Amino acid sequence: MMERPWFRFYDAHVPKSLEYPDILIQDLLDKSAQKNPNGTLAIFFGRKFSYETSKQYSDSLGYSLQELGIGPEDKIAIIMPNFPGFIVAYYGVLKAGAVAVPLNPLYTEEELSNQISDSECAGAITIPMFAPKVAKIARKLKLKFMIISNISDFLPFKLAIPMKLKEWKQLTGVGIKYYKMKDLTKSRRSPKPIKKHPSDLGVIIYSGGTTGVAKGIMLSHKAVCSNALQIATWGNLGPEERLLSVLPLFHGYGMNVCMNAPILAGASIVLLPKFSPKLMAQHIHRYKPTMTAVVPTILVALMNTPGLEKYDMTSLKAVWVGAAPLTKAVKEEFERKTGCRVIEGYGLTEAVTAIMANPYKGKHKVGSIGIPFPDVDAKIVSLDGKRELPPMEQGEIVLKTPTVMMGYYKKEKETKEVLKDGWLYTGDIGYMDEEGYFYITDRKKDLIIVGGFNVFPREIEEVLYKHPKVKEGVAIGIPDAYKGERIKVFVVIKDGETASKEELLEHFKKHLAPYKVPSEIEFRDSLPKSAIGKILRRALKET
Repeated sequence: MMERPWFRFYDAHVPKSLEYPDILIQDLLDKSAQKNPNGTLAIFFGRKFSYETSKQYSDSLGYSLQELGIGPEDKIAIIMPNFPGFIVAYYGVLKAGAVAVPLNPLYTEEELSNQISDSECAGAITIPMFAPKVAKIARKLKLKFMIISNISDFLPFKLAIPMKLKEWKQLTGVGIKYYKMKDLTKSRRSPKPIKKHPSDLGVIIYSGGTTGVAKGIMLSHKAVCSNALQIATWGNLGPEERLLSVLPLFHGYGMNVCMNAPILAGASIVLLPKFSPKLMAQHIHRYKPTMTAVVPTILVALMNTPGLEKYDMTSLKAVWVGAAPLTKAVKEEFERKTGCRVIEGYGLTEAVTAIMANPYKGKHKVGSIGIPFPDVDAKIVSLDGKRELPPMEQGEIVLKTPTVMMGYYKKEKETKEVLKDGWLYTGDIGYMDEEGYFYITDRKKDLIIVGGFNVFPREIEEVLYKHPKVKEGVAIGIPDAYKGERIKVFVVIKDGETASKEELLEHFKKHLAPYKVPSEIEFRDSLPKSAIGKILRRALKET
């Protein structure tokens, strides 16, 4: 790649280019287990799982799946929260030679059914909590089998009595085979060698659906492994690091930043099955992670946790933030309260996940998503896609990286719309400054046009978050017969505070041009969010 302005801001430990080994995703686990078999891979409510134990479990599951007739053409849905069983299932499926399809377990039966059907899965792996809806789907779509794993099998203490096998039989109905994952991980046998190339399909992840119907994003083994190496290099990950994984592993952000990259580096992962501000604070206090990865709403929730000051968070060296814009007010308040450095980055599942960030050690720019990782080229093009723009001009961010997706599953037209001449058109609007730092101003599809003027929702939200009584909020455009669109904001006020619409309008008028001042303000107790905590603009627009 040609010389780029951002290279001079790379930390000393980050090279301009990396050597990417031709390996499969499952090799990330096996190679780390070979280097340090007794090293701790996962910590789950105090119980530790070594790299060697995790390798053996995934080997056994891979062998058992092959015995069930699963091969390279098959796809397996993984419908699980964060716990060691997810890691075993994910790597076990890949070791069988199949394609892993991680799905959001909180989706409705209809949503899961659509994605399992679209990806043509042969089987599903889940936990008792979600077994009833998965069983109905398995029966309707005639899956070959269901595998059910009890979270209690991985805990240091006993939970409520798990679902009995006979209950599973009643749920699945005639013709559906069901197995306990615990039984399938006992063999201590290795799966047969598989004929797969790093360029072959390894994972299908469905987009969050925040901008329309979810699409199956096809990621090759090479792309996932390359991105894991980029992340581990940028964050200087090593065996001594301990990362708190609160983001769901079924999401691209959680999968690679919180699982594959730490495993490649031989680091430890502290797993949380569900986000709770208090539980997260307790885990940081108790298990002393050195890093975590979050979305801005998680930081907001933590900052508003009663008694936060009693939890020791000094073990944290870095908090990586992505998936949604981070406002200056949120960053500065969290750093002030915790003493931890908050590092904003950027990524999208179409490139696996993170592909740029502010330097871990070096120069930070508040409001910037940072600079591209090694081997990631980026530029700004006009919104019509016809010309490259100079620094400080706003346009669409486009990327070229070894981690770009293979395409959208069974959606050739949509694939061609975003992959052009080797470049990935992200749909994100932003600009690059003179030093090569990038900034996102909004999503192309979220742009609000008020009387012919372009308004970026983030401009409104930056002002909103400056108000001391505001906990969180979001701005959207709604139809207007005269102006085309007008601006509406949804606001959640901090606990114990009260605010009026008039008070907020005066606040906006002080900081924004008249055409940018919202014409509607709606107070809410909470805002709809995706699985990783991203506020769902689309859901609010639909209301």
